[in-house]
Amino acid sequence: MSETVAIIDYGSGNLRSAEKSLARAASDNNIAANIIVTNDPEVVLKADRVVLPGVGAFADCRRGLYNLPGMVDALSEQIIERGKPFLGVCVGMQLMANEGQEFGTHPGLGWIDGAVKPIEPKIDTLKIPHMGWNEVYVSETAKTHPVASVLAHGDHAYFVHSYHMAMNDDTMLYATTEYGETLTAIIGRDNMIGTQFHPEKSQAVGLKFLKAFLEWKP
Repeated sequence: MSETVAIIDYGSGNLRSAEKSLARAASDNNIAANIIVTNDPEVVLKADRVVLPGVGAFADCRRGLYNLPGMVDALSEQIIERGKPFLGVCVGMQLMANEGQEFGTHPGLGWIDGAVKPIEPKIDTLKIPHMGWNEVYVSETAKTHPVASVLAHGDHAYFVHSYHMAMNDDTMLYATTEYGETLTAIIGRDNMIGTQFHPEKSQAVGLKFLKAFLEWKP
């Protein structure tokens, strides 16, 4: 039976790249999945899996999401109440936090115990944003996780960000990367997982991760 994967269109994100990468991961691995880009909360409520992408500033992305009537309620019902598999990407991951501190302090969805703060590398020559390929290190707590654990220690993924998630609860920290300081790369709990890197831009590593997400049955 084919599953429906809803990619939320709230005016921010690499929607077509995400759509194509998920479709490729499904096709290459004979996974029956119907990938839909939508801004309709009713479609989200009928989906089997939900993906929240995001590019830009935390406040702008939050505003775009909350400006879709009924969308945040639909997300809460699907993810929190029904336990549907959820993937947040880049700012879509950051929105899972308690708050974001970009251009003021703004509340997040409150699903992950952490705050989104500016990257402050301790090496002066490192530029912001952190952009390009970097190694990902899976934490001990996530080495048995069905999705996070498919990444090999030191796999390279593609990042573009100036802010990162500072975690208050390390049990929700699944992987890190290094850029003049240790930065959060993957977070999660229960039926939720989020990546600071872009799986849709991370070639073979990204496709491996997306395959695992599509097969995940939390």
